[in-house]
Amino acid sequence: LTDLSQESQHTFELYGEAAKQPGTFANTVLMARRLAERGVRFIQVYHNNWDHHSNVGGRMPDQCKDVDQPCHALLEDLKQRGLLEDTLIIWGGEFGRTIYTQGTLSKENYGRDHHPRCFTIWMAGGGVKGGTIYGETDEFSYNIVRDPCHIRDFHATILQLLGFDHERFSFKFQGLEQKLTGVLPARPIPELLA
Repeated sequence: LTDLSQESQHTFELYGEAAKQPGTFANTVLMARRLAERGVRFIQVYHNNWDHHSNVGGRMPDQCKDVDQPCHALLEDLKQRGLLEDTLIIWGGEFGRTIYTQGTLSKENYGRDHHPRCFTIWMAGGGVKGGTIYGETDEFSYNIVRDPCHIRDFHATILQLLGFDHERFSFKFQGLEQKLTGVLPARPIPELLA
């Protein structure tokens, strides 16, 4: 799995030279593709250090440089290999960031606070309707003004994309049958399904 000697030069041009270096995001994403090729059903890739309460201008360019090319490469690579339509990719975090600044508020050092109300997650492949934007915020990106998506609806959508009926899929926990979407009503979001 970790022997990259048979990977083509095209692959390294696609993912970037950092893909040759173990521990880099590019290398990890390439490993994710190699795992998917081998039938691994769940793969999580983590990229640290997005908690920009300060120094957004100093940190964000490097963060974006780390993820932009490898994420694009993964989608292209999976597509070229005929794996994208059977592979669901979800990219996001557990909350968004406010649009207003936080920190020392100097020209060189400012940040963004946590924003649990509004945040972005993107998905690709695996039955997702490409090019779809679901949800909208107000002009300050502070409140949801159209098509809210609760996390349990997001989970129901993911489960449907994976071939599970979230109402019927349950597991035993502390003597009870539990659903991954919880006890409150949840629904898959049809606008996101291809």
